[in-house]
Amino acid sequence: MPELPEVETIARTLNQGVNELPGLPGLTISQVDVLWEKTLADPNPEIFRKRISHLTIKTISRRGKFLVIEIPPYWLLIHLRMSGDLRLEPDTTPLHKHDRIILHFTNNTKLTFNDTRKFGRMWLTNSPLKILDQLGPEPFDKMLDKDIFYTMVHSRKTQLKPLLLDQTFLAGLGNIYADEALFIARLHPFTRANTLSFAQAEQLLVAIRTVLQDGINKNGASIDWVYRGGDFQNHFKVYQRNGKPCPNCGTPISRVIIGQRSTHFCSMCQPSPLVGKGNHV
Repeated sequence: MPELPEVETIARTLNQGVNELPGLPGLTISQVDVLWEKTLADPNPEIFRKRISHLTIKTISRRGKFLVIEIPPYWLLIHLRMSGDLRLEPDTTPLHKHDRIILHFTNNTKLTFNDTRKFGRMWLTNSPLKILDQLGPEPFDKMLDKDIFYTMVHSRKTQLKPLLLDQTFLAGLGNIYADEALFIARLHPFTRANTLSFAQAEQLLVAIRTVLQDGINKNGASIDWVYRGGDFQNHFKVYQRNGKPCPNCGTPISRVIIGQRSTHFCSMCQPSPLVGKGNHV
């Protein structure tokens, strides 16, 4: 699933353009093809086509894992979920097997939403905050200082790994960057959030920002058939490295399931809060 760095990279690409094609700002929609209706969370396909046709794109941005495309007087929100992908390409490009929605532009280009597993969704709305306000703060928000983050963390009894995946707590992290941040912060994923000291909470916030910025700098991670072009997968310290040596101490990386999600960590660098209580993780 594309996470904050991947979605940020996609937003930048759509703004700047790719392969000599211009970016989306300033382009006018000439036609819309809805090839799989359930991709539209709201409105229905008929209303979607009627409302969005002949409008001009103004801005593209990101909120959490959402792409936010301003098309006055509406906003198009896109969540790629597990396997969604966007292609900016000439209008003559043939359809791909899993193409779901296509926005055609008057300059003979198109934006194609492809989604193998059909989990991705689009919303066309004049009230984007009804959806986006459910998200927690952005990790890079200047208002999110160490004191506020400590208060946020200390108010939750959840284990750290599922807490970092909770988009209402903090927007944008997924499995990859949560594992990498916990490793850098030397915190075990089983650790209860409300047990962190102030120094540990501060260290975690710094680690989250560090791995996300590193991911953005490397255009995200390319780990499957969906998101392509990133390089961060070549710099993973723990994610998908189970059994391989820890880059810090050489201990084999462990893999467990927490909240139905694969979780990777170093048992030496990230000591378990359960050790000493009759448990060993």
